[in-house]
Amino acid sequence: MKHNTAMRLKVAYLLILMTVASLVLEANGGATKYTAMYVFGDSLSDVGNNKYFIDTLAKADYLPFGIDFGGGLTAEMVGLPLLPSYADVIAKGDSILFGVNYASAGAGILRDTGYLFGHIIPFEEQINNLRKTVDQLRGKLHGNEVSKYLSNALVFVDIGANDYLNNYFRRKYYPSSHIYNLEQFADLLINLYRKHILEIQGLGLRKFLILEAPPIGCGPIRVRNMKCNATLNHAVAMFNTRLKSVVHDLGSIHPGSAFIYAPSSQLFQSLFDFAEAYGFKVKDKACCGGSDSSKRTKSMCFRNTIPCPNRNEYLYWDGAHPTEAANRILAAYIHNATYL
Repeated sequence: MKHNTAMRLKVAYLLILMTVASLVLEANGGATKYTAMYVFGDSLSDVGNNKYFIDTLAKADYLPFGIDFGGGLTAEMVGLPLLPSYADVIAKGDSILFGVNYASAGAGILRDTGYLFGHIIPFEEQINNLRKTVDQLRGKLHGNEVSKYLSNALVFVDIGANDYLNNYFRRKYYPSSHIYNLEQFADLLINLYRKHILEIQGLGLRKFLILEAPPIGCGPIRVRNMKCNATLNHAVAMFNTRLKSVVHDLGSIHPGSAFIYAPSSQLFQSLFDFAEAYGFKVKDKACCGGSDSSKRTKSMCFRNTIPCPNRNEYLYWDGAHPTEAANRILAAYIHNATYL
């Protein structure tokens, strides 16, 4: 059971992404099934890519992570099984025919983001791993099958939060805040983000679902007096504004591709602001991450920590990540969103 716990942790969040994915083509008058899905991102999407690294703190392959995972939900969404991590493809030979998850906890758009955690896989390296997967596909499929297969696969990307949390605002360890103001830093990230998206497109992929960075100032570790950290959220808002513009521009410049922008940050913020209306009694403390209920604000949920018994009443699982209950609400909200 141990080797599956990282997958169990992330499946509720991936449910959100797959819910949106199942509607993207439908909204454009097409079928809702995909040949495969390729996932890029950070801890919100990682299903175990860091678990084989000895020299990293950014992993979740232990209890109580995954305590509420029921299984089977993702396949119902888009007709695909839960995707294997790229690490399991390499280590165990898991199938790549339905797609691969390349996301790595702690990762960012910049290569040096998150290095304090130890060994992680930055966005650029995740794309290099996709290149290796495409090479493998060429050995399994024939002729034009590869191009058709890739053009009907879905790519989703959810990355950028760590570039602020574990880079820009870690002034003691990173020079970025001493070199760039917030607007310049957002421009730096977005230019690199756009470059990487085009690299993925250059490999033959044509359907993209791109999520906003979440409101990082609303995690329990940063909330004070029931209020989010405005400085952090303002920084992320600058990034998201630019990201939305880039996604729309890419759609205009490349009519043969589909670029969908998902305003996930707005949804997370709404959950925090109106937590009680959504059924959450606790939004400023983590379900897992402290020695007792009054101190549940730490960032990490450590091995064998006893989580809160009433998990459905907590908005956050640990100091930065939502509970499964929160993610299910987000999935339902996105499912009914009109922007698709």
